[in-house]
Amino acid sequence: MIKSKLPTIISCSKAQDSVTWRLDIAADLDYFNGHFPEQPVLPGVTQLDWAIKLGCEHFGYPIDVATLEVLKFQQLMLPGSQVDLNVSHNAAKAKLTFAYSDGDKRFASGRIALNSEAAPFTNSTDSH
Repeated sequence: MIKSKLPTIISCSKAQDSVTWRLDIAADLDYFNGHFPEQPVLPGVTQLDWAIKLGCEHFGYPIDVATLEVLKFQQLMLPGSQVDLNVSHNAAKAKLTFAYSDGDKRFASGRIALNSEAAPFTNSTDSH
């Protein structure tokens, strides 16, 4: 797990088993340095780290990933963009499903299986 700083959160909307954050992918984020000089792109590992951090925090899980499932990176996430990160929760299977998008444009998606011992703490009082 990398120790990435979260991007600026513009807004957050919550439903029963899902949450969507609108994120500002600022051009000055350190993650663009050297990745790549000709056309900076946000590394997939950073996108994954943000989904894990935000999803686990919101749903009250400790960050304890067992496996990653159906991980897909469909389009490049470029500096200066805004994207939606949707994370849904399957409590019975201790899994989080995430997707980055902007309207009809899909950037990345996948499923995060948490270790079975990683039960949620309690109902989250998440401030995001």
